[in-house]
Amino acid sequence: MPDKITQLIADIQTGNINALARGITIVENELEHYGQILLQLKNVPNSKIIGITGPPGAGKSTLVNALLNQWISKGKKVAVLAVDPSSPFNYGALLGDRIRMSAFYANPNVYIRSLASRGALGGLNAKIIEITDIVKQAPFDYILVETVGVGQSEVEIAGLADCTIVALVPEAGDEVQTLKAGIMEIADIFVVNKADRDAAEALYRNLRILAHEKATNTETPVIKTIATNSTGLEELVSAIETILEQHNRNTEKKLQLLTEKSWQLIQSQRMKDINKGLLKEQLSELYTENDFNLYSFIGKFAGKEQ
Repeated sequence: MPDKITQLIADIQTGNINALARGITIVENELEHYGQILLQLKNVPNSKIIGITGPPGAGKSTLVNALLNQWISKGKKVAVLAVDPSSPFNYGALLGDRIRMSAFYANPNVYIRSLASRGALGGLNAKIIEITDIVKQAPFDYILVETVGVGQSEVEIAGLADCTIVALVPEAGDEVQTLKAGIMEIADIFVVNKADRDAAEALYRNLRILAHEKATNTETPVIKTIATNSTGLEELVSAIETILEQHNRNTEKKLQLLTEKSWQLIQSQRMKDINKGLLKEQLSELYTENDFNLYSFIGKFAGKEQ
C-alpha cells in the first residue's frame, strides 16, 4: 500500500483529477491509509488559498463564478472547495448553489468539489485543512474556499486562507456594527456585492470608515461589485493579488496562520476517539436522571472527571 499511496500523490501532483478526487474522498472520510497520505504530503507553497465568507444571501457562489471567469480568461488553473450546509442526520452536502458554477464543470483548468460542513462550527468542513493540503499538491494557481453562510462564527476561515474576502450586500447595512465583533475583523478585502441595489453606497461608506485602522494608518480594501455581470471584478482580482504579494512578505502572518492550523489539527487528533454515536447512546440512558450533570459527563471523556 505505501507504493500505491506514493503513486496516488504523484498522480495528484501531475494534475490527475481522478487521483485528486480519490485522495480527497479518502481523507475526508478517514478511509484506510488516509493518515499515510497526509504524512507523505510535500510542503508546496505554489497554490494560494482564497477564502470567501459572509452572511447568507451575499452572493458568494455568484462571486466565485465571476472570479473563475476572470482567472480562466487569464489562463489560470483554479480549484473550488465549496462547503455546503448539511443535514445533522446524514451529513450529506446540499448542492443548491453549485448549479451556478455548472459552466465550469467540464473546464480542464477548473476543479470543483462540494464538501458538507457536517455540523462543524465556523462554516467549514472538519477536514478542510487536510483537504486543502491535498489540493495544494496539484498544479493549481488558486484554491477558492467558499464557506457556509452562518454569520459571525465563520472566523475559522482566517486560519486557513492566504486572503480572506468578506462579502456583504446593501441589505446588511444595519448589521454592520453587529458584524464588526465577528467576521469583520478577519477580512483582507470587503466586497459590497449587488452594488446596483439601494443603500449600496451607504454600506460602502460605512465599511470604508470601519475598515480604516487608525493605529497603523492602514485601510482594508472595500470594493463594490455586481457579480452577475462582472462589474468590479477586475478591481477585486487586483486587490487579491496585492494581498497575496503582501502575505508572501509577511512571515509573521504566515507563522500565525500555521500556528492556527496546527492548533486545529491537534484538536482534531485528540478528539478522534470520541464517537458521537456512543455519546448519544450514553446520553439517552443518563440525561433524564435527576443527578445528571453535563459537565461531569463530558469530564469523563476529557480525562478530567469533576
